[in-house]
Amino acid sequence: MNFAPVEKINSELFTLTYGSMVRQLLVDNEDNVEAVNTQLEKMGYNIGVRLIDEFLAKTSTTRCSDFRETAEVVAKVGLKMFLGVQATVANWNADGTECSLILEDNPIVDFVELPEQYQSLSYSSMLCGVFRGALEMVNMKVESWFVQDTLKGDEVNEIRLRLLEVVQDEYPFKDDE
Repeated sequence: MNFAPVEKINSELFTLTYGSMVRQLLVDNEDNVEAVNTQLEKMGYNIGVRLIDEFLAKTSTTRCSDFRETAEVVAKVGLKMFLGVQATVANWNADGTECSLILEDNPIVDFVELPEQYQSLSYSSMLCGVFRGALEMVNMKVESWFVQDTLKGDEVNEIRLRLLEVVQDEYPFKDDE
């Protein structure tokens, strides 16, 4: 799938800026890691709500038929478009409502080492919020969380997505009125 060019910034600048923001959140929240995790996810959600517009405007993507197709588009097109990486969709549950996005490479964590006191920090949880916000704008309420994280010694980054509900479009008026 092709998409229109997106303005790029230097990946090292992005990574360092993200790291500075996370560090400032830790300072502002007096090293309360749980509060920072929550803020990163909320910030990601707000980004995702806006990012979906750019994604839809710059790709030739049509409405996905189901959650499985949506997950593939996120993994193969969305991540490539905005982060320059692709993910593998795996570990589907029997209902087709839960899957994992496996990222071999997460550019957000380049140059990052978590000090011992921040091991419970979900450094990349902004990505989970981005997925939640973007998918909500296309009528899919999801939960998203990290299962594996290379910053914590895992081989890959695994983000779990769970479809909670497909929201039906509601119109403020009826056609027969």
